Amino acid sequence: MSAHSVDTLESQPTILSYVKDLPNVCSLAGLACTVSAIYLSILGIYYGAMIGMIWAVAFDWADGLIARRMTGRTGNDRIFGGQLDVVIDIVSYGVTPAILLLSYGRFEPEFLAGAFIVLAASAIRLSYFSTYGLSSDSKYTGLALDNNSIVLVFLFLFDRVFSETVFSIILYAVCMLLAALNVAQIKTPKFSGNPSSVYVLAVYTLSISGIYAWRLL
Repeated sequence: MSAHSVDTLESQPTILSYVKDLPNVCSLAGLACTVSAIYLSILGIYYGAMIGMIWAVAFDWADGLIARRMTGRTGNDRIFGGQLDVVIDIVSYGVTPAILLLSYGRFEPEFLAGAFIVLAASAIRLSYFSTYGLSSDSKYTGLALDNNSIVLVFLFLFDRVFSETVFSIILYAVCMLLAALNVAQIKTPKFSGNPSSVYVLAVYTLSISGIYAWRLL
């Protein structure tokens, strides 16, 4: 190994050193909420899962806001944070809704296709964004995945209005519509980068969490 290679290895930060970066702490907090949402979805405690899902979005939006306001972050810090966001997003906005759909459908085979479509659309959407980023007018191409969770969390406010069978059909249809919008050639605004949008989401998160917590009681 050359001296240059040794110097490079010695100067390269450790993996866990990035955990101390505040935006990454925020991202991991969102991942913890996502894991809770998945666990509660499997158990059929859907109102608890909704709380986990909306808080995952809140932490996702907050980490970007924190990162933009922090000084002294290196280029590698930003790259690592961006990669961490993408990996967590596929779990939060792809795996979680897919498991929610499967669980609410009692893991019947016909719901497996829907779960695949949800997850595949999420993977394609994130891969496209990682390749091309925002459009020239600073908008997303396709509906951003975080909107999926916001919509699904709102949808479950009405689960008591319908029978379980009817609501499972509605949930399936909404998930398919969101998946189609995720990969559609449409331009959508980037709400997560707007401080006022983050504050609106904070109010929504607290309000919706209160409603679902009350229902759980």
